[in-house]
Amino acid sequence: MTWIETVPYARARGRLRELYDRLKGPGDNVDNIMLAHSLRPHTLEGHMTLYKHVLHHPHNTVEPWLLEVIGIYTSLLNACEYCVEHHYAGLVRLLGDATHAARIRQALEGDEPGRALDPAQAAALDYARKLTREAASVGEADIRALREAGWRDGEILEINQVTAYFNYANRTVLGLGIDTRGDVLGLSPGGSAQDWQHR
Repeated sequence: MTWIETVPYARARGRLRELYDRLKGPGDNVDNIMLAHSLRPHTLEGHMTLYKHVLHHPHNTVEPWLLEVIGIYTSLLNACEYCVEHHYAGLVRLLGDATHAARIRQALEGDEPGRALDPAQAAALDYARKLTREAASVGEADIRALREAGWRDGEILEINQVTAYFNYANRTVLGLGIDTRGDVLGLSPGGSAQDWQHR
């Protein structure tokens, strides 16, 4: 599961148990990426709040499936299999079309998002690639390119935040040796900002 000690759901008490109860899935399952925070519940709370707000907030206007694609692509660029598999399962569920999802994944794995996405969507992934691989070289021209592709500034912020979040999550996973053993892939929290329950 991870290279550091974790507190399983059955042994959790106090604030940690409260947080687990908010985010657990079927059978009291807590994803390993969240279990990895168990020795510091305040970072679990911070991680979950960030995740919920950048990827699953009802006020986001970028389509949820595309936010998942940005996360999958960022995770592929970072070679983070854990996040790729979790969020690919989520993408299949969101699209309701395993063939379409597989076509997108194949394009992402080939580092050619434009083979499966429209030009505006591909521009978002071009930005995600640059922010992930060459963050210091991102400039105002990259934002102009997103605007020219049809993205509004609030949507550009969403694209930026999802990319930044996945870079954080990927490094959490890779730096602590987190794997998918015991996880239920493809679950996500509900619609309201306060709903963390994975279903």
